[in-house]
Amino acid sequence: MVGRAFGFDPRATGSGNVGMTNVARAAGKRAAALTFAGDLLKGFLPVVVARIAGLTPAGLAMVAFAAFLGSIASIFLKFTGGRGVATSLGLWLGLAPLPVAIAAVVFLVILAVSRIVSLASIGAAIAIVPAVAALRCPRPYLLLAIAISALVLLRHRANISRLIAGDEPRLGERKSKPSA
Repeated sequence: MVGRAFGFDPRATGSGNVGMTNVARAAGKRAAALTFAGDLLKGFLPVVVARIAGLTPAGLAMVAFAAFLGSIASIFLKFTGGRGVATSLGLWLGLAPLPVAIAAVVFLVILAVSRIVSLASIGAAIAIVPAVAALRCPRPYLLLAIAISALVLLRHRANISRLIAGDEPRLGERKSKPSA
């Protein structure tokens, strides 16, 4: 929707991903901010509605997982989607905000040191699991954290390959050209 509003299709540019980082590279900060906000709300709103409806922690975890799956495998995008980082941020803000603070610190430190968004996202996805465990969140939340973290890592396969090869772009850079 943001791509259409800004006159481009994120699936046809850059990494082909519909997420915030690719949108930022293609259309700038404003489009990226709108994409981020929409993705965050995709995770946050269903969890808040489920919480208001009185669902148990297991029910909340199932709603959160469904929202996450919808963001990485949307029926509207032929079962493709983003990497799920912003949506998982939204759902964790609705479920258990304190572990988010820990993962956010990890994200910001890695981003400040490396200037690589994907590396910071991977670090935050990994950090949420021990944060949820250490803060003694309900068991369904821990299982959710493990599942989502595994899927975020799986969705970052190409980024991990580029990180290993030293080709992953830093914040503000375009993707590097293949070496000659």
